[in-house]
Amino acid sequence: MNNETAARLIALNKQFYQTFGREFSSTRQRLQPGVLRVLDRLIGDESILDLGCGNGEMARELMRRGHRAPYTGVDFSLSLLEVARHGWEDAPATFVRADLTAADWDKKIIASMPGPFDLVTAFATLHHIPGAEMRLNILSKIHALLRPGGRLIHSEWQFLSSEKLSGRIQPWSEIRLSPEDVDPGDYLLDWRGGGRGLRYVHHFDEAELEALASAGGFRVRNAFFSDGENGRLGLYQDWERL
Repeated sequence: MNNETAARLIALNKQFYQTFGREFSSTRQRLQPGVLRVLDRLIGDESILDLGCGNGEMARELMRRGHRAPYTGVDFSLSLLEVARHGWEDAPATFVRADLTAADWDKKIIASMPGPFDLVTAFATLHHIPGAEMRLNILSKIHALLRPGGRLIHSEWQFLSSEKLSGRIQPWSEIRLSPEDVDPGDYLLDWRGGGRGLRYVHHFDEAELEALASAGGFRVRNAFFSDGENGRLGLYQDWERL
C-alpha cells in the first residue's frame, strides 16, 4: 500500500468517527465479554494506557472495580472523548486526544504520564490502521511506552465469521480505489446507524498477528476468541514486551 492510499483510508475513518461518533457510542454502552474477561485477570494496580478508548466505558468499569493505578485513555475522536470525560473529572483517569497515525502521538502520552506503563490495551483499534509499515511504527512506540515484560492486550474484529457483517462489505470503487490499491485482508464496510457511513477495516488472522508480534519485539502469551452471537467476533491476544 502506498502512502497516498493509506492517507485516504485514515481520512475515511476519521470522517466516519467525527460524523457518527455519538451514534457509534450509543452502540457501545456495554463492554464486550472478551474485554470483561481481560479485566477479570487484572490485579488492580497496573498502570494502563488504553489506545482507542472511545467513550471511556472501560475506564468506568475499572473505577467501578476499584482499580488503584493510573489510567490514560487515548482517542482521536473529539466527540467520543467528550463522552468519555463526562462525569469523571475527579476520577484518577486521564484522557488524551491523539492520533495513532501521527508521527508524534506518543509524545502526548509521555507528557501526560511520564514513566513506563504496565499494560497497554488496544481493543478494536489496530484493525483500523492501514499498512504493515504503519502498524509496526505504532508497535515500536507501544514497545517503548511499556516497561520490560509489560503487556499489550488487543482485540481484532473477526467480521468474516459473521454472515450478517460480511454482507456489509462494500466494493473499493465506492471510494474510487481498486483491490490492487490495498493489501490482502483489507475491507471497506458500511455503517447503517443514523445515516450511511464507510469504514476501513483490516481482517487479521492468527498467523499474521504472530508475525506482527515478532517483528514488533513481542511474544504472544495467549489468545482467545469471544464476542457476538457466535462467540468468535473478536480475536483477543495478550503480548509480552521482549
